[in-house]
Amino acid sequence: MAKTAVSKSKSEKRTRGSRKSPAAKKNEEMKTDSKATSGDSKAGEATTQPAAGAAQQPAAAAAQGQQMPKVQVLRQYIRDFSFENIMLQKNVRIPRQTAPEINVQVALDAKRRPENMNQYEVLTKYSISSRIASTNDTLFLLELEYCGIFHIENIPQQRLHPFLMIDCPRTLFPYVRRIVADTTGEGGFPPLNLDMIDFVALYRQMLQQRANQSGQQAPS
Repeated sequence: MAKTAVSKSKSEKRTRGSRKSPAAKKNEEMKTDSKATSGDSKAGEATTQPAAGAAQQPAAAAAQGQQMPKVQVLRQYIRDFSFENIMLQKNVRIPRQTAPEINVQVALDAKRRPENMNQYEVLTKYSISSRIASTNDTLFLLELEYCGIFHIENIPQQRLHPFLMIDCPRTLFPYVRRIVADTTGEGGFPPLNLDMIDFVALYRQMLQQRANQSGQQAPS
């Protein structure tokens, strides 16, 4: 009980000591009102600035979206295919510790489809043969024509031909590799996994050949 009385008396002294005159109270209230007003004005400025920036972002995104290329693979299919197991037909024997040579030849072609100006047919031709270098005996011969139909928009005209002859065949290549591996494996040979084709170098070689035929230098 004594301790409670002491704490009470101390609180009363603090309360009496903290009393201020009416004039001091009025000055504090005026200061508080001025701070609140300035704080409200700053808050209003902070909320209006992002609104102006947010209005500009959709317009910029829309402008960028109109220029972005649109590429879609509509269909892909085998146009022609043949596989000859010459090793069994001619009873060719592979000498021990002899690795057959693999020869891969690739040809490309592309054309616009008449029914749709934004659709293109890209043709990739593969001729793959395996032979024994010491005897020049051919083990197998695989020929494949693999096509893809692409829907292409918003690609500049000067970039369209390289895109058709480089990027599109590169998109089709994994499916060609799988067909070749499955066919050689089922044909009695170890599955042949083709190395990645350098379609950029192939395209430059094609341009150089055309330039040589026309007597002009191909662009680099």
